[in-house]
This record gives sequence, structure tokens and C-alpha cells, in this order.
Amino acid sequence: MGIVREILARGGSLMLTRNTFPAKGTKAETHTHYHEQISYILSGSFKFIVNNEEKLLKVGESLYIPSNAPHSAEALEDNSIVLDVFTPQREDFLR
Repeated sequence: MGIVREILARGGSLMLTRNTFPAKGTKAETHTHYHEQISYILSGSFKFIVNNEEKLLKVGESLYIPSNAPHSAEALEDNSIVLDVFTPQREDFLR
């Protein structure tokens, strides 16, 4: 099973999503987008790689991802959940 994404709120130039990684090892492969992003860990823990720098995050920690920065995320525990804020909105998520 892959990542389950839910759009929680959106308006103006902002979008808030909740992303559930159901199993340890579930990954968001390396990608880029022009949106700025802030990720906040709600449950579990994650390994992020941003601009080739590894960052380990646990519940209550957050991370800023600049526009066009290559990044990935991997769940280190089952049922890990991350809140992501994007600006501008991720129009690709609306399709």
C-alpha cells in the first residue's frame, strides 16, 4: 500500500495535506517542485533527504523544503503521518 494523501484545507496560496505512510519503509521517492513546503511530523518518524542532506524527524519536529530542492521521505515506523504545507497550492494534487 502506498501513501494516502488527504487535502485538509486550501485557500489563497496555501494548501495543507495529511500524508499517511502505512508501513515502515514506505517512500516518497526523490522529486522536486517549485512549491515551498513545510513538513510537520504527527506520528511515527521519518528520514528526509533534502539537497543530499539526511534529516531524521520524530513526532513534533518540522522541516522546511525550499522551492526546487530535490527531496525524499521514508517512514521509519508503521503508520507514520506527516502534515505538509505548500505555497503556492499543489494544483497537481487537485486532479
